[in-house]
Amino acid sequence: MTSKKLSDEKPVGVIGAGNFGSAVANLLARQRNVLLYARDEKTINRILNKRENRGHKMKKNVTPINDLKQLAHECDILFPIVPSSHFRNMMRQVSPYLHPYHVLIHGTKGFDITLPKGQTIESVTKLSRNQVKTMSEVIREESVVVRVGCLAGPNLSKELAARHPAATVIASHFNEVISIGKRLLRNDRFQVYGNNDLVGVELAGVLKNIIAIASGALHGMGYGENARGLLISRGVVEMIHLGRALGGNTKAFLGLAGIGDLVTTSNSELSRNFQVGNKLAQGMTLKEILESMDEVAEGVNTVRIAKKCADYYRVRAPITNTLYQVLFEDLTVKQAISYLMRYPLNVDIDFLD
Repeated sequence: MTSKKLSDEKPVGVIGAGNFGSAVANLLARQRNVLLYARDEKTINRILNKRENRGHKMKKNVTPINDLKQLAHECDILFPIVPSSHFRNMMRQVSPYLHPYHVLIHGTKGFDITLPKGQTIESVTKLSRNQVKTMSEVIREESVVVRVGCLAGPNLSKELAARHPAATVIASHFNEVISIGKRLLRNDRFQVYGNNDLVGVELAGVLKNIIAIASGALHGMGYGENARGLLISRGVVEMIHLGRALGGNTKAFLGLAGIGDLVTTSNSELSRNFQVGNKLAQGMTLKEILESMDEVAEGVNTVRIAKKCADYYRVRAPITNTLYQVLFEDLTVKQAISYLMRYPLNVDIDFLD
């Protein structure tokens, strides 16, 4: 069944009608009819009646539905784009309707964690790679789907909606999946690159959110471009060390899904993770910030998980560790910056062989 020929006549499915899901649905709609799965009936009615969702003017050939069975039956190719905290549950819901011939290309930049019974993310002190999964790994664990990929890169939803020039990476172990992603997404304003290091690209897309929060904090403190350049360059080094410990390849972090996405989210007020850091520096508590946001900032949970992975693998991660103290302990942003400026590092680049 894995070799079933994919029909060019069938619609493409998107699971998740948030900002990025809506943007991807519109990108796909330039090539094919799209079924957009949304849990909320109000969202479905708004798209049907007003052709609008979260500020996106939805294309006429994007049809909202609330039936995962119908979605899997009508679509051979699915793009799941839901928060990482809901991803495994979503896969368990759709899995009974999936077959080996389906292709899944996710667009979620977060981690899934599995803990022993009775433990929580707050109670554990360290996390190993066996407990931390990327979304492609969750797909394979929860379904019979073989051909899996991910969508990662500097893809701010509002800029995609405005058709500003942009690009993304489709990563997969299967060249066929990369070709499918290119064929469906590429247009005159949106370039698509391929990469076979699926896990590396996923890790780059996840870990860069840590540095984006820190960059927002610098902005909130009123610091300039010198400080941000310092943060981003040291952030790349830290991402690579953490990424290697978690099974990624250095090259993935030096491309569009790594440095490209990092530069974008570390310099844009459109980034939710940037906004978290910015508001922290202005004196808001994490609880207040999260309650004020209408969508998930994946970087908050990523900081918590990455810090405990760094502790397990004994990886030097001063930015992650310090940001963890700001988010979940009582360190102020001002104290964090003062500490990092005194951190003893003598080598600029230490990850090249």
